[in-house]
Amino acid sequence: MNLLDFIFRLGVVFAIYGFLWGIFDIGIKLIASGRKRSISEVYLFKAVKYFFLVDVTFLFCLESLNSEMIILNQVIFAGIILLTYFIGKLQQNQNKRMLFNFATNGLPMQDNTFHLKKEIAVITIALSAFVLFWFYPYIASNPISIWFHESIINIEDTPIFGFIFKVIGFFFLLNLIFKMLGAITFILNGGKIGNRVNSNRRNEQEDNHFDDYTEIN
Repeated sequence: MNLLDFIFRLGVVFAIYGFLWGIFDIGIKLIASGRKRSISEVYLFKAVKYFFLVDVTFLFCLESLNSEMIILNQVIFAGIILLTYFIGKLQQNQNKRMLFNFATNGLPMQDNTFHLKKEIAVITIALSAFVLFWFYPYIASNPISIWFHESIINIEDTPIFGFIFKVIGFFFLLNLIFKMLGAITFILNGGKIGNRVNSNRRNEQEDNHFDDYTEIN
């Protein structure tokens, strides 16, 4: 399997996993009767979500579920893809927060579900788990990850849903290229994504000093 085919396959895997996790998350919210989650609960769920995403991704790098033999080049590329994916998510969430602060003129967020240190910690734990699986592949094979693996394959083989998720996988392939570029920029800038947004906000505040009726689109 060449690199593009493998990235495309992981795109399908990520899309179907997100769909399955979304169903699980909706079920948890219904059980909780709409109770608002605390920031700790948000990141606990995210940690579990990322852990099993890493786990399932690793299973697709094995020769088979009954084998502990890894396909080395796929494991390496999967690690790079996961790192890019997580950094892209971090960048996206941080940008949303910066833009919200800009749009609200720095007012506190009513629903603050982003915490940079916790976000980095969750990503670090997930990637550390992936490294652990590399050295101890048997740990990755557990009932939950195997269920996700088999469910993903079953959905992928379904004519209609399989085609839909393959289309999503194609766009994932394109999006990943842009995320890689964004992740490289993010790392080189030391995570300072919102500098331009903050600069624009300062300029807007200066304008507002002279015109209280300035409209923000």
